[in-house]
Amino acid sequence: MGAALLITLREGLEISLVLAIIFGYLDHRGATSLRRQVWTGAGTAAIACIIAGSIFFAVVGDFTGKTEQAIEGALAFAAVAVLTWMIFWMRSNAAGLRGDLHDKIDSAIGSSPLALTVVAFVAVAREGFETVLFLIGAETGTSSGAEVLVGGIIGLAISAVLGVLIYKGSHGIDIRSFFKWTGTLLILFAAGLFAKGIHEFRAFLDIDTSFVADTVWQITSGPFSKGHTTHDFMKGLFGWSPSPERVRVVAYFAYLLPVLWYYFGTKPSPPVHRHAPEPDSVEVGG
Repeated sequence: MGAALLITLREGLEISLVLAIIFGYLDHRGATSLRRQVWTGAGTAAIACIIAGSIFFAVVGDFTGKTEQAIEGALAFAAVAVLTWMIFWMRSNAAGLRGDLHDKIDSAIGSSPLALTVVAFVAVAREGFETVLFLIGAETGTSSGAEVLVGGIIGLAISAVLGVLIYKGSHGIDIRSFFKWTGTLLILFAAGLFAKGIHEFRAFLDIDTSFVADTVWQITSGPFSKGHTTHDFMKGLFGWSPSPERVRVVAYFAYLLPVLWYYFGTKPSPPVHRHAPEPDSVEVGG
Protein backbone atom coordinates (compact mmCIF):
# COMPACT_ATOMS: atom_id res chain seq x y z
CA MET A 1 0.00 0.00 0.00
CA GLY A 2 2.84 2.39 0.84
CA ALA A 3 4.46 1.96 -2.57
CA ALA A 4 1.17 2.45 -4.40
CA LEU A 5 0.34 5.55 -2.35
CA LEU A 6 3.75 7.09 -3.07
CA ILE A 7 3.50 6.33 -6.78
CA THR A 8 -0.01 7.71 -7.29
CA LEU A 9 0.65 10.71 -5.01
CA ARG A 10 3.63 11.77 -7.05
CA GLU A 11 2.22 10.92 -10.49
CA GLY A 12 -1.22 12.22 -9.53
CA LEU A 13 0.27 15.49 -8.32
CA GLU A 14 2.02 15.90 -11.64
CA ILE A 15 -1.32 15.43 -13.41
CA SER A 16 -3.08 17.79 -11.00
CA LEU A 17 -0.33 20.36 -11.37
CA VAL A 18 -0.51 20.23 -15.16
CA LEU A 19 -4.30 20.63 -15.16
CA ALA A 20 -4.14 23.44 -12.59
CA ILE A 21 -1.60 25.32 -14.70
CA ILE A 22 -3.68 24.85 -17.85
CA PHE A 23 -6.91 26.04 -16.21
CA GLY A 24 -5.16 28.92 -14.48
CA TYR A 25 -3.63 30.08 -17.75
CA LEU A 26 -6.95 29.79 -19.58
CA ASP A 27 -8.51 31.96 -16.86
CA HIS A 28 -5.70 34.48 -17.29
CA ARG A 29 -6.29 34.63 -21.03
CA GLY A 30 -10.06 34.84 -20.64
CA ALA A 31 -10.50 31.55 -22.51
CA THR A 32 -12.53 29.67 -19.90
CA SER A 33 -14.83 28.37 -22.66
CA LEU A 34 -11.99 26.02 -23.66
CA ARG A 35 -12.10 24.17 -20.34
CA ARG A 36 -14.33 21.51 -21.87
CA GLN A 37 -11.63 20.63 -24.38
CA VAL A 38 -9.15 20.16 -21.51
CA TRP A 39 -11.53 17.92 -19.53
CA THR A 40 -12.24 15.91 -22.69
CA GLY A 41 -8.56 15.25 -23.27
CA ALA A 42 -7.85 14.47 -19.61
CA GLY A 43 -10.90 12.20 -19.25
CA THR A 44 -10.14 10.30 -22.46
CA ALA A 45 -6.57 9.74 -21.31
CA ALA A 46 -7.73 8.47 -17.90
CA ILE A 47 -10.16 6.00 -19.49
CA ALA A 48 -7.49 4.78 -21.93
CA CYS A 49 -5.02 4.21 -19.07
CA ILE A 50 -7.57 2.29 -16.99
CA ILE A 51 -8.54 0.06 -19.92
CA ALA A 52 -4.94 -0.59 -20.93
CA GLY A 53 -3.91 -1.30 -17.33
CA SER A 54 -6.82 -3.71 -16.77
CA ILE A 55 -6.06 -5.63 -19.96
CA PHE A 56 -2.35 -5.82 -19.23
CA PHE A 57 -2.93 -6.88 -15.62
CA ALA A 58 -5.37 -9.61 -16.72
CA VAL A 59 -2.95 -10.92 -19.36
CA VAL A 60 0.03 -10.97 -17.00
CA GLY A 61 -2.02 -12.67 -14.29
CA ASP A 62 -2.78 -15.65 -16.57
CA PHE A 63 0.87 -16.75 -16.82
CA THR A 64 2.64 -19.08 -14.39
CA GLY A 65 6.02 -20.77 -13.98
CA LYS A 66 8.89 -19.75 -16.24
CA THR A 67 6.73 -17.50 -18.36
CA GLU A 68 5.57 -15.59 -15.30
CA GLN A 69 9.15 -15.19 -14.08
CA ALA A 70 10.27 -13.82 -17.45
CA ILE A 71 7.34 -11.42 -17.72
CA GLU A 72 7.66 -10.14 -14.15
CA GLY A 73 11.42 -9.70 -14.59
CA ALA A 74 10.96 -7.79 -17.86
CA LEU A 75 8.16 -5.73 -16.33
CA ALA A 76 10.36 -4.81 -13.36
CA PHE A 77 13.21 -3.69 -15.64
CA ALA A 78 10.81 -1.68 -17.83
CA ALA A 79 9.38 0.05 -14.76
CA VAL A 80 12.88 0.83 -13.48
CA ALA A 81 13.88 2.35 -16.83
CA VAL A 82 10.79 4.57 -17.08
CA LEU A 83 10.88 5.47 -13.40
CA THR A 84 14.55 6.49 -13.53
CA TRP A 85 13.97 8.62 -16.63
CA MET A 86 10.93 10.26 -15.02
CA ILE A 87 12.79 11.07 -11.78
CA PHE A 88 15.63 12.85 -13.56
CA TRP A 89 13.35 14.51 -16.13
CA MET A 90 11.23 16.06 -13.39
CA ARG A 91 14.35 17.03 -11.45
CA SER A 92 15.50 19.06 -14.46
CA ASN A 93 12.14 20.43 -15.60
CA ALA A 94 10.06 21.02 -12.46
CA ALA A 95 10.95 24.72 -12.24
CA GLY A 96 10.13 25.39 -15.91
CA LEU A 97 7.05 23.19 -16.17
CA ARG A 98 4.63 26.12 -16.16
CA GLY A 99 6.48 28.04 -18.87
CA ASP A 100 6.60 24.96 -21.09
CA LEU A 101 2.86 24.40 -20.69
CA HIS A 102 2.11 28.05 -21.43
CA ASP A 103 4.02 27.71 -24.69
CA LYS A 104 2.00 24.63 -25.66
CA ILE A 105 -1.31 26.24 -24.70
CA ASP A 106 -0.53 29.35 -26.76
CA SER A 107 0.26 27.18 -29.77
CA ALA A 108 -2.89 25.09 -29.25
CA ILE A 109 -5.21 28.09 -28.92
CA GLY A 110 -3.64 29.61 -32.01
CA SER A 111 -4.35 26.53 -34.11
CA SER A 112 -7.64 24.94 -32.94
CA PRO A 113 -9.51 23.91 -29.79
CA LEU A 114 -8.86 20.27 -30.67
CA ALA A 115 -5.15 20.90 -30.25
CA LEU A 116 -5.78 21.86 -26.62
CA THR A 117 -7.56 18.53 -26.12
CA VAL A 118 -4.48 16.80 -27.49
CA VAL A 119 -2.20 18.73 -25.12
CA ALA A 120 -4.30 17.65 -22.12
CA PHE A 121 -4.55 14.07 -23.38
CA VAL A 122 -0.81 13.69 -23.88
CA ALA A 123 0.02 15.28 -20.51
CA VAL A 124 -2.37 13.04 -18.58
CA ALA A 125 -1.77 9.88 -20.63
CA ARG A 126 1.98 10.04 -20.14
CA GLU A 127 1.68 10.15 -16.37
CA GLY A 128 -1.24 7.71 -16.40
CA PHE A 129 0.56 4.98 -18.34
CA GLU A 130 3.61 5.41 -16.12
CA THR A 131 1.37 5.01 -13.07
CA VAL A 132 -0.19 1.82 -14.47
CA LEU A 133 3.23 0.35 -15.13
CA PHE A 134 4.52 1.18 -11.65
CA LEU A 135 1.38 -0.11 -9.92
CA ILE A 136 1.61 -3.42 -11.74
CA GLY A 137 5.22 -3.64 -10.61
CA ALA A 138 4.18 -2.84 -7.05
CA GLU A 139 1.44 -5.48 -7.12
CA THR A 140 3.79 -8.21 -8.29
CA GLY A 141 6.14 -7.22 -5.47
CA THR A 142 3.48 -7.69 -2.80
CA SER A 143 0.90 -10.35 -2.04
CA SER A 144 -2.19 -8.16 -2.15
CA GLY A 145 -3.57 -6.41 -5.21
CA ALA A 146 -6.33 -4.94 -3.02
CA GLU A 147 -3.77 -3.10 -0.88
CA VAL A 148 -2.19 -1.65 -4.00
CA LEU A 149 -5.62 -0.48 -5.19
CA VAL A 150 -6.45 1.15 -1.83
CA GLY A 151 -3.05 2.83 -1.60
CA GLY A 152 -3.37 4.06 -5.17
CA ILE A 153 -6.81 5.55 -4.56
CA ILE A 154 -5.60 7.33 -1.41
CA GLY A 155 -2.62 8.78 -3.26
CA LEU A 156 -4.82 10.00 -6.13
CA ALA A 157 -7.30 11.55 -3.69
CA ILE A 158 -4.54 13.48 -1.89
CA SER A 159 -3.04 14.65 -5.18
CA ALA A 160 -6.47 15.81 -6.40
CA VAL A 161 -6.97 17.90 -3.25
CA LEU A 162 -3.51 19.43 -3.67
CA GLY A 163 -4.31 20.17 -7.30
CA VAL A 164 -7.45 22.09 -6.32
CA LEU A 165 -5.50 24.06 -3.71
CA ILE A 166 -2.84 24.92 -6.26
CA TYR A 167 -5.47 26.08 -8.75
CA LYS A 168 -7.27 28.24 -6.21
CA GLY A 169 -3.96 29.80 -5.18
CA SER A 170 -4.51 29.17 -1.47
CA HIS A 171 -1.41 27.04 -1.11
CA GLY A 172 2.05 27.44 -2.58
CA ILE A 173 4.06 24.26 -3.10
CA ASP A 174 7.82 24.20 -3.42
CA ILE A 175 7.81 21.97 -6.47
CA ARG A 176 11.57 21.41 -6.58
CA SER A 177 11.69 20.38 -2.94
CA PHE A 178 8.68 18.08 -3.24
CA PHE A 179 9.99 16.24 -6.29
CA LYS A 180 13.51 16.12 -4.87
CA TRP A 181 12.50 14.17 -1.78
CA THR A 182 9.80 12.04 -3.37
CA GLY A 183 12.37 11.34 -6.08
CA THR A 184 14.70 9.99 -3.41
CA LEU A 185 12.00 7.61 -2.17
CA LEU A 186 11.25 6.54 -5.72
CA ILE A 187 14.93 5.77 -6.29
CA LEU A 188 14.76 3.41 -3.32
CA PHE A 189 11.61 1.90 -4.81
CA ALA A 190 13.30 1.52 -8.21
CA ALA A 191 16.30 -0.17 -6.60
CA GLY A 192 13.93 -2.76 -5.12
CA LEU A 193 12.31 -3.29 -8.53
CA PHE A 194 15.72 -3.67 -10.17
CA ALA A 195 16.76 -6.26 -7.60
CA LYS A 196 13.43 -8.05 -8.09
CA GLY A 197 14.02 -8.18 -11.85
CA ILE A 198 17.44 -9.75 -11.28
CA HIS A 199 15.85 -12.23 -8.87
CA GLU A 200 13.18 -13.25 -11.40
CA PHE A 201 15.67 -13.77 -14.24
CA ARG A 202 18.01 -15.75 -11.97
CA ALA A 203 15.12 -18.09 -11.25
CA PHE A 204 14.07 -18.11 -14.91
CA LEU A 205 17.59 -19.11 -16.04
CA ASP A 206 17.97 -21.65 -13.18
CA ILE A 207 21.20 -20.09 -11.94
CA ASP A 208 21.57 -21.86 -8.59
CA THR A 209 25.30 -21.71 -7.93
CA SER A 210 26.11 -20.87 -4.32
CA PHE A 211 28.07 -17.75 -5.29
CA VAL A 212 24.89 -16.26 -6.80
CA ALA A 213 21.95 -17.96 -5.12
CA ASP A 214 22.99 -18.43 -1.47
CA THR A 215 20.98 -16.27 0.93
CA VAL A 216 22.73 -13.35 2.62
CA TRP A 217 20.48 -13.43 5.69
CA GLN A 218 17.48 -15.39 6.89
CA ILE A 219 14.88 -13.66 9.09
CA THR A 220 12.13 -15.94 10.36
CA SER A 221 10.70 -13.93 13.24
CA GLY A 222 10.09 -10.33 14.27
CA PRO A 223 8.60 -7.37 12.37
CA PHE A 224 10.79 -7.90 9.28
CA SER A 225 9.69 -11.52 8.74
CA LYS A 226 6.81 -12.63 6.53
CA GLY A 227 3.35 -12.03 7.91
CA HIS A 228 4.10 -8.73 9.64
CA THR A 229 2.92 -5.28 8.57
CA THR A 230 6.44 -3.86 8.66
CA HIS A 231 7.63 -6.63 6.35
CA ASP A 232 4.81 -5.98 3.87
CA PHE A 233 5.44 -2.21 3.89
CA MET A 234 9.20 -2.58 3.40
CA LYS A 235 8.73 -5.18 0.68
CA GLY A 236 6.24 -3.12 -1.25
CA LEU A 237 8.11 0.16 -0.95
CA PHE A 238 11.79 -0.80 -0.88
CA GLY A 239 11.89 -4.37 -2.23
CA TRP A 240 12.77 -5.87 1.16
CA SER A 241 13.21 -9.65 1.38
CA PRO A 242 13.70 -11.65 4.62
CA SER A 243 15.88 -14.16 2.72
CA PRO A 244 17.51 -12.47 -0.30
CA GLU A 245 20.07 -14.26 -2.42
CA ARG A 246 23.47 -12.70 -2.95
CA VAL A 247 22.83 -11.47 -6.47
CA ARG A 248 19.67 -9.67 -5.33
CA VAL A 249 21.49 -7.72 -2.63
CA VAL A 250 24.33 -6.85 -5.00
CA ALA A 251 21.85 -5.73 -7.67
CA TYR A 252 20.03 -3.49 -5.18
CA PHE A 253 23.13 -1.54 -4.23
CA ALA A 254 24.54 -1.64 -7.79
CA TYR A 255 21.53 0.45 -8.83
CA LEU A 256 21.01 2.47 -5.65
CA LEU A 257 24.49 3.87 -4.96
CA PRO A 258 25.40 5.31 -8.39
CA VAL A 259 21.89 6.67 -9.00
CA LEU A 260 21.77 8.40 -5.61
CA TRP A 261 25.26 9.79 -6.16
CA TYR A 262 24.29 11.22 -9.54
CA TYR A 263 20.93 12.49 -8.24
CA PHE A 264 22.47 14.50 -5.39
CA GLY A 265 25.95 15.03 -6.78
CA THR A 266 25.08 16.80 -10.01
CA LYS A 267 23.06 19.90 -10.80
CA PRO A 268 20.28 19.78 -13.41
CA SER A 269 20.57 22.01 -16.45
CA PRO A 270 18.10 24.92 -16.32
CA PRO A 271 15.25 24.59 -18.84
CA VAL A 272 14.92 27.17 -21.60
CA HIS A 273 11.51 28.64 -22.49
CA ARG A 274 10.17 31.67 -24.26
CA HIS A 275 8.54 32.83 -21.05
CA ALA A 276 10.41 34.45 -18.21
CA PRO A 277 11.89 32.12 -15.56
CA GLU A 278 9.29 30.77 -13.14
CA PRO A 279 9.66 30.69 -9.35
CA ASP A 280 10.18 27.40 -7.54
CA SER A 281 6.82 27.78 -5.81
CA VAL A 282 3.78 27.43 -8.03
CA GLU A 283 0.86 29.78 -7.44
CA VAL A 284 -1.81 29.34 -10.11
CA GLY A 285 -4.96 30.99 -8.79
CA GLY A 286 -5.63 34.68 -8.77
